Amino acid sequence: MILVAEELDPRGLELLREGGHAYRYEPNLWRDPESLRKMLAEATALIVRNRIRVDGALLEGAPRLRVVGRLGTGLDNVDQEALRARNVVLVYAPGANALGVAEYVLAALFHLARNLPRAAQGGDRLALGGFELAGKTLGLVGLGEVGLRVAQRARALGMRVVGYDPLRKPWEAALEGAGVELLPLEAVFSEAHFLSLHAPPTPETRGLVNRRTLARMRPGAYLINTARGELVDHGALYEALREGHLAGAVLDVTHPEPLPEDHPLRGLETCLITPHIAGLTREAQARVGERVVQGVLEVLRAA
Repeated sequence: MILVAEELDPRGLELLREGGHAYRYEPNLWRDPESLRKMLAEATALIVRNRIRVDGALLEGAPRLRVVGRLGTGLDNVDQEALRARNVVLVYAPGANALGVAEYVLAALFHLARNLPRAAQGGDRLALGGFELAGKTLGLVGLGEVGLRVAQRARALGMRVVGYDPLRKPWEAALEGAGVELLPLEAVFSEAHFLSLHAPPTPETRGLVNRRTLARMRPGAYLINTARGELVDHGALYEALREGHLAGAVLDVTHPEPLPEDHPLRGLETCLITPHIAGLTREAQARVGERVVQGVLEVLRAA
């Protein structure tokens, strides 16, 4: 039995119906750990998003499990060593939502530059015109699938793009094709008018945006985070925004998530917080669901 314990796109459900395996679609099962454990006892496959922690303790109660499908690209909630120890295959869809996230970053750039909601309220027309993105510098921390797509689109807008990624080399064709100038991390922080984060959470990147690194940023710069909330010290960001050192921020991810309603950042007009939606376009969800379900079914057929 295939157990789907979180939301799955209709395209994925359609493939499950056609797949020839019994399945249960319980999109709210993550809210009921006891029922999850009971159903897992009979499951040969488990499909989750990011709310269920797939670790050794969970797997102990799933003796028949052969494959785990992760709907998304991040694997923060999946203990891959625990899966390998039990010969459970992991299926996920890296890059499937990269286009959606890249377009969200573009939307954030335009929002910060033109702020149409504020302009719609009226006032001094000359003061509400905003500024142009052409000629500005976009700094990217992380140059994977999303970062490179953002770079290509920003270059098309006439922006200069600089980036940092310890896994990239200056001579790589992917960087040349995207028009990215590879720089040391400190230089990316100091030269960017807009800093966009696309790095995974690691011991080296957690708290990467902090009082020290924020102080390196040029006065009036902007921060965009669609990666992981742990990359940003939210207290330090609040101070930088409140004091006017940064002109604004768009956060699609926070830590914790969601950010408490009484968090000081929520009281700042210069900080826009969205509920982790950058990669949740209809098209991206269809791609993710299709790829993960296809992978799960292939594993079960081969078992």
